[in-house]
Amino acid sequence: MRLPEIKPIQTHWLEAAWARQNRLTKPPRSLAYLEELAVRLAAIGQSLHPELGKGAVIVCAADHGVSAEGVSAYPSEVTAQMVRNFLRGGAAINQIAQVAQAEVWVLDVGVRAEFEEHPRLIGAKVRPGTGNIALEAAMTPAQAEAALQAGMGAARRAIQEGATLLAAGDMGIGNTTAASALTAAILGLPAEAVTGRGTGVDESRYRHKVQVVERALRRAERRLGELTQADPLALLAELGGLEIAAIAGVFLAGAEAGLPLVTDGFPVTAGALVASRLAPSLQGYLFAGHRSAEPGHTRQLEALGLKPVLELGLRLGEGTGAVLAFPILRSAARVLAGMATFEEAGVAQATAVERG
Repeated sequence: MRLPEIKPIQTHWLEAAWARQNRLTKPPRSLAYLEELAVRLAAIGQSLHPELGKGAVIVCAADHGVSAEGVSAYPSEVTAQMVRNFLRGGAAINQIAQVAQAEVWVLDVGVRAEFEEHPRLIGAKVRPGTGNIALEAAMTPAQAEAALQAGMGAARRAIQEGATLLAAGDMGIGNTTAASALTAAILGLPAEAVTGRGTGVDESRYRHKVQVVERALRRAERRLGELTQADPLALLAELGGLEIAAIAGVFLAGAEAGLPLVTDGFPVTAGALVASRLAPSLQGYLFAGHRSAEPGHTRQLEALGLKPVLELGLRLGEGTGAVLAFPILRSAARVLAGMATFEEAGVAQATAVERG
């Protein structure tokens, strides 16, 4: 497939942004991680006065065949029910998005249900749910590519509607199992290192979930050989989810457009991991909205070199943690853009480090 052209972040913009950051009327690094966020936003926007306007989150939704293995505390019907809840404005992501100045888009890329037309629903169903990854491939490579393209199309629509800051969300019962298998395969980690409790399963079902992920990895290895060296698209087709593929597409198109991209929890960051393997330059556009309670999420963030903006112990999904970080990213940009320098304000700079 032909991937979007993503321009690498230019080092000279990072250097220029740090130079301005260090002249602002505050002790050096006194705003800590906020300064690093601002510098990266300046480099992405290629401006020393970055401004972030309206945001958007694309909640990618699909069902998973692996839910038949009993890996979730909820039945698979909940995927479609929650899509309707998103469209009615009744979910957590709807409330958080209102506060964070973000539009909520819902992308149906593989839900086992049909929905009435809605102005915020993007219908691009590739197939009604994936195969059971413990027994068969999640989808064909062509279907994985189609789901990627659906995500790219959804991102481009949100950008045309004015989004300047883009996040992805997820909805799909069973998707933390798929994210665990996909993450383990890409990073070369054992199932137990990346598999968590998802919707809050008990110890017995958690042990079963780890075994299901192990079965999926063994099956994929028989088909593909050494998984860490396999083509990311092939891994996505074997072990992923339609919504995870779409999430990767959201990030690919967002980076192509030069927008800051915000990851959410475990399934969304699995999509970001795939996207970064397909287009390494994309990594420079990524921000981690938060770190979830899933153990595999920390491994993903480490692999992507991302430090979370928030540490709230969230494990809901939907894009909630990503969109919660929007106001902080806007604040970081505004500080760099709007603060006066020492020269502009006529404020004396420190001449020596105080010792106490």
